[in-house]
Amino acid sequence: MPRDNPIHFAQNDTALQQAIYERIANSHVVVIPTGMYANRSKWIRKEIDGARVHRRPIIAVDPWAQKRASSVVAEAADESVGWNKQPIINAVWRLGNGR
Repeated sequence: MPRDNPIHFAQNDTALQQAIYERIANSHVVVIPTGMYANRSKWIRKEIDGARVHRRPIIAVDPWAQKRASSVVAEAADESVGWNKQPIINAVWRLGNGR
């Protein structure tokens, strides 16, 4: 998300959630990195919840050379891929097909 995007300036958790959900509603899939910071991120939890609400598949992307992955993201994901361009593209096409 670009730093100048209005989502970064949400006044409270409700506004943040609404902004995230609006983005997800207009998406075919949700791509979330599985870095360990995801276990502590309320932003990523809102993305996972929004994907469920809007019935969007989640692609978990394991960062390059990552030793550990976030269980929060991994358990919510419909598919997990490595940090390489073609597997991510393939997963987006496969899971986003038909939307």
